[in-house]
This record gives sequence, C-alpha cells and structure tokens, in this order.
Amino acid sequence: MITGRDFIKRHILTIFIILSLLCFLTACQAGNDESATGTPIATAPLLPSPTAAGDTGTAVIPVPTVAETIPYPVVTPQPAEPTEIVPYPEPQATATAGPIQPTVAITPTQSIFMPIFTVDEESAPTATATPLPSATPTSTPTPIPTIDFVAVTADLAAQGQALSTHKIGFHIGVGGNRDGLGEWMERLNEAGVPFFLKSVSDAGPLFEAQEMIKAGGVPHTLVFRHSGDEYDVPDYSLPPAEAARQHWALHMAVWPPELDPNYVWLETINEVDKNESEWLATFALETAALAERDGFKWAAFGWSSGEPEPVHWEGEQMVAFLRLVASRPDRLAIALHEYSYTTADIADGFPFKVGRFQQLFAVTDRYGLARPTVLITEWGWEYQNIPSVEQAMADIAWAEALYAPYPQVKGAAIWYLGPGFGHVADQTQQLIRPVMIYGLTAYQVRPLP
Repeated sequence: MITGRDFIKRHILTIFIILSLLCFLTACQAGNDESATGTPIATAPLLPSPTAAGDTGTAVIPVPTVAETIPYPVVTPQPAEPTEIVPYPEPQATATAGPIQPTVAITPTQSIFMPIFTVDEESAPTATATPLPSATPTSTPTPIPTIDFVAVTADLAAQGQALSTHKIGFHIGVGGNRDGLGEWMERLNEAGVPFFLKSVSDAGPLFEAQEMIKAGGVPHTLVFRHSGDEYDVPDYSLPPAEAARQHWALHMAVWPPELDPNYVWLETINEVDKNESEWLATFALETAALAERDGFKWAAFGWSSGEPEPVHWEGEQMVAFLRLVASRPDRLAIALHEYSYTTADIADGFPFKVGRFQQLFAVTDRYGLARPTVLITEWGWEYQNIPSVEQAMADIAWAEALYAPYPQVKGAAIWYLGPGFGHVADQTQQLIRPVMIYGLTAYQVRPLP
C-alpha cells in the first residue's frame, strides 16, 4: 500500500529526471547553433576544400613536378681549382724542323668550368599518383642557364686563353633510338657550340647539321661512313694502290648526293688489320690522292681501341702519310676508336685504350711533324652496355678534360644510338639530354697557341 509520503517522493524524483533531460537537450541545441555561426570545430576536414568557383566538390591535391623539385642550377661560371684527372702531355705549338724529343707526360693545368650535374625531368624517376582533375595549369620546365659563349671566348682571349670546343657527341645508324637528338643539335647550334656527329649509312641528321653550318657558321664536325662487309675493309689481296681505287669507287657509288663533301668527312674503312700497317699506309696515300681529286675530306684507318702499336706509326710509308696528313689538316684526318671495354672505369688501362691518341702525337712530335687532325669516330665503354647516367656523365666530364688541350682532336662519338648490339641505343639515348645540358652549361679552357 502506497502512503501519501511515498507518493510525494516518487513524483519529486520523476520531476527531477524530466528537468535533467530538458537541460541536456537545451545544451546540445546551443552547440549546434554555435557551429552554424562560425565557432571553430576541433575536427579537421578529410580532404581540402574545392579551389575554384563552380567546382563540383572534388578535392584538388597539387602534385609538384620533377622540374619544380629538381630545378636546373643557376650557374655563374667561376674558375675552378685545377683538377687532376690523369697525366697526359700538354699541347705543343707548331712543329719544329728536325727530330724532337718525345712528349713528356705532365699533370694537366687547364681549368674546368661546369655546374653541379643534375638529372633532368626526362631521366629522373617520377612518383605515381592517382589522377585527380585540376583546373591549375601545368608548370613549365626551368630554362637551361646557357652560358654566353661569345662573351666567354672574348674574355678568355683577353687573358691569352682559348675556349675548348665541346668534344663528346654521338654515333648513330639507321634505326635504333635517338629521340632527342634533333633538340641536342638545335640547342647547341643556337648557342654557338660545335658538336660532333658520326652517322653510318644514314645521311638525314648529317644533312640537317650541314645546313646549320651553312646558315650559321658554327663549325660542327660531321662524319659519314657506309657500312657493310665489302665497305668496311679493303681487299688486302690486291696491291694497295689498286685496292684503294676499287674501294674508293665502292664508296663513291653510295655517297648520299645531298651531303656536301666540303662539310662532311668521309670515313671509308673501319677497324683494319694493324699487322698490315705499311700496306694500309700505301693504301691511304692513294686514297688521299683520290679524295683530293674528287673534293672530299677523308679520314683514314678507324683503328680499333688499343690499336695500332706505336711501331706501326713509324714505318716508312706510314710516316710519309702522316707528313701528308699534317700538311692538310682541313682535308685529311686520322680516325681512331677509343673504348675502355668496361663500364666500371673509363680510365681503365689509361692511356692504352682511352687516351691512345697520345701515342700518335708522340710519333709526330718525334719526327717534327704537325699533329694531325684526329676524329674519334667511336668512343665509350662496351658494345652492349653503358654505365648509369650519373656515372656516364662523370666519365664524359673526365674525357672532356682529357681531350680539351688538343685542338687537333675534333671530337668523339659515343657508341651507340643505332640498331642491334643488345639494344644499347635505349641506354645511350638516356644521355642525349644530359650531354646537351653539359654542352650548354660547361666549358673548359686551353692555352692559346
């Protein structure tokens, strides 16, 4: 039985509970009103807000491009400390009459001017992100800080020094992978930087480069050779003069008519037999006469890397040919190949593979002859492999310093952008743009004669 006192207690408790609920609901409503009026809320949104008026609500997440995160360096060339690469002879001035002593190897003293090498946007790895729509424009690549070579040349001349020509170029063939080669040619030509280009059986790029020379006067070095078993080596079974006439006729029959022999060197033989050096010297004397008759610039031999032996330069007929080449530096040249035969060290065995051209110069110095024009028509590491881009560019910088003191060395063609040979062109193609950047942003100095 419920008494009056119990009834009152129960109703008071009910009223208390009802009042508590009313207070709680009132507080929640007030919190909602505060958030609606702009009072900050502690939780953050999961995605950024739309960035453009009229956006449908999809969040825009800006992703920096490689060009933004790895810009080209801004370069103000300053003389660097002399860099020891490896010992090699310093350049001689003009040859003196009579025999002279062999060149003595010394430490190089030329300065090297170059920026810190940075892999550009085409060769650097890029992050993969989920594509998101964006109304913002794509960033343009940072311009390459090209050196004013005309001004630098004038400044160096005032100091009794000369700007060394850019030495390292490319070797191409029919097919392969040479994406970016046209830009390499155009940008260097625009900057007044001579480039070195060797082509086998493909006249197209050489014709473009030839027309650049005619239009702007930049002295690019261009070399053409037609390849094939019967074109690569002469017939050693014939008397050398007769072999020369027959071999010359073969190459004249396939010379591209669009190429101007006053601008493009012709190379007719490739990696010949060093043990036939005197036969080859007589062959070369006859070929040189044919080239002069027909108005061609001719490069002889194309010796393999590591060849010939020093004694092969000193036969009677070979010295006669070297004397002739020395007298016609703009029309006759010696073609050499210089490979390290390993990707691990470009200076492996130095100077007996890369750097072997010095043995030729030592002989001409000893006989009192002017040093001949040299075209290194194949250069590099292995036939089917090259190092990483970073290592390759360090090796190229080393080679540029090696060849810089010798104006007679017109350039060296990196093997290889053509077909075959384990698809090495796909590796070499990765060097085109870095080599272009190097050519536009670096230079070396040599003494004036």
